[in-house]
Amino acid sequence: MSTTVSGKSGTWRNWAGNVTARPVREVTPASVDELSAAVRKAAEDGLTVKAVGTGHSFTAAAATDGVLIRPQLLTGIRKIDRTAMTVTVEAGTPLKRLNMALAREGLSLTNMGDIMEQTVSGAISTGTHGTGRDSASIAAQIKGLELVTADGSVLSCSEHENPEVFAAARIGIGALGIVTAITFSVEPVFLLTAREEPMTFDRVTADFEELFTENEHFEFYWFPHTGNCNTKRNNRSAGPERPVGPIRGWIEDEFLSNGVFQVVNLLGRAVPAAIPSMARLSSRALSARTYTDIPYEVFTSQRRVRFVEMEYAVPREALVETLRELKSMVDRSSLRVSFPVEVRTAPADDITLSTASGRESAYIAVHMFRGTPYQEYFTAAERIFTAHEGRPHWGKVHTRDAEYFTKVYPRFGEFTALRDRLDPDRRFANDYLRRVLGS
Repeated sequence: MSTTVSGKSGTWRNWAGNVTARPVREVTPASVDELSAAVRKAAEDGLTVKAVGTGHSFTAAAATDGVLIRPQLLTGIRKIDRTAMTVTVEAGTPLKRLNMALAREGLSLTNMGDIMEQTVSGAISTGTHGTGRDSASIAAQIKGLELVTADGSVLSCSEHENPEVFAAARIGIGALGIVTAITFSVEPVFLLTAREEPMTFDRVTADFEELFTENEHFEFYWFPHTGNCNTKRNNRSAGPERPVGPIRGWIEDEFLSNGVFQVVNLLGRAVPAAIPSMARLSSRALSARTYTDIPYEVFTSQRRVRFVEMEYAVPREALVETLRELKSMVDRSSLRVSFPVEVRTAPADDITLSTASGRESAYIAVHMFRGTPYQEYFTAAERIFTAHEGRPHWGKVHTRDAEYFTKVYPRFGEFTALRDRLDPDRRFANDYLRRVLGS
């Protein structure tokens, strides 16, 4: 999966190509001291500052017309503490490198999102999550954070040190400072057995509570215009390790899930009327399979087909009703949707602006192939999600503003008050943050 592109004219683009920015200057600091100096210099010049990761957000959370900080030199593991079972990692480290380095040390994160391309700081700042009955988002696995604040000073926080900053900055959307290092909780590496199996929409929704309760990690994809789903159950295993074989892996994960899927989407974009029949074929292309491997090999997959995405967290008890409403909306409409809808879960956590803050949550993600008009579909879906007090993912397309978030986040005022304290001059502001947090 490609990272962000910076054109010759100094234009920055995100992965999906739906967000662009033209910063006054770009800085690639080689140390925390250099980063602090860049923030102080921006203040002297009256410029705003934003750090970008690999641009996997679909929102303009990282866009700036001021100073763009690229963290690719702030990478690597600072420290592994086997007594505390933590790892401290530099903010610009890609999740892929962190996972591979941990595996070599016989360690693992407890849970992961479904891709590894993001930087660790980008992933946590927007609330990246996987699926889990008991284990939550990547940010919920954080034990400590270091960030450069608006005056250029370095602030450390944890449950014991600056706990009010720790409560908010684990998912800070770049509003409180620039994260420079993260301390994650880790555990000895373990094995997961994945069971992937086609299932009907009616059966998944009827048995959802049971499927959720009986599995450590349950997720599924529903194919619009069909009554078909693909389910995935991941549970800890005593082994032995039985990874997907190289040939089957290439056929299913590369050829079908990326190569053929790309062609199907290109065809669907050219001939939308063909999408429902292609969806019926796509939804039957993958057969059941079971494999056992180390966590990141099971949790994550390659996503080469580019898309635009909206994702909302609804209360878990509202999931089935919300999903049925979404299906009936698509069935009744003239929409043609070639991408499956992804459904995952997370336990409640204690992070101020986490989409799972204070409530057990289920996530519904809708996607459209890049270059296809998505507004009508996303608007109709968003209407359904917000009727259930949905909370949009901070890094995915949505139209909500601060007024809405005040209603769906009980601790929203706590976050904005902390922002007033840490960044009174709005050094880290941009249009997106003004909309979602207020000015």
